Amino acid sequence: MSTTERIEPRQVLLTGGSGLLGSELRRLAPELLAPSHELFDLTDPAGMADYLADHGITTVLHAAATTSPPEVARNPVTAMRVNIAGTALLAALCHEAGHRFVYISSDYVFKGDRGLYKETDELLPQNAYAWSKLGGESAAQMVPNALILRTTFCPAEFPHPKAFVDQYTSRDSVVVIAPIILELALQPRITGIVHVGTERKTVRDLALLLGRTEVGELRRDEVDFEVPKDTSLDLSKLIGLLDIR
Repeated sequence: MSTTERIEPRQVLLTGGSGLLGSELRRLAPELLAPSHELFDLTDPAGMADYLADHGITTVLHAAATTSPPEVARNPVTAMRVNIAGTALLAALCHEAGHRFVYISSDYVFKGDRGLYKETDELLPQNAYAWSKLGGESAAQMVPNALILRTTFCPAEFPHPKAFVDQYTSRDSVVVIAPIILELALQPRITGIVHVGTERKTVRDLALLLGRTEVGELRRDEVDFEVPKDTSLDLSKLIGLLDIR
């Protein structure tokens, strides 16, 4: 689907602008308004409301999150406050003000036992991080015309010396994923849930595709947190919306 109706990047507030995804989105669209944590604190609803009212915002692209599954497993309270409560506060503000709310969710909201999940498939998180992202989804679902993007990405250069050989994913470089997210976010007629990723592969295959010539093998039972076997995504809806392959 294509439409001439588009949101101007200068009308979009981006949370998490200093993160991996946020930094790439800002590189692609420097006009995005990306306040620091000090200026836009997810735990301060009054301050957020004032900031939104003062800057002519029509859309919030919510990318801020605690994203490391091992870290969330060790310190779940931070994820409760940021990923769940902070998202709920921001979603409520968008609902009240009539702003479009674009929420960056995760492929980890699925059970991860079979892969190629469709947007309508049953959700069953397998670790604390995944539950925190589903908590954010729950709030986003209550905002009229919200857009929930389930996705997964990594740096352009694979950052780890080892990679899972028994975990399948639709993950790709943030350089590949960010332009798709931006395009979807700027089209106001696209709402609901959309899966964003690339072809199904193991994480080690991804590391090799990104140019890592030496990457060790890692198995899911070798780590101290729950890792789903296959959270790859069915991308049929995405392909239909943007006519991409």
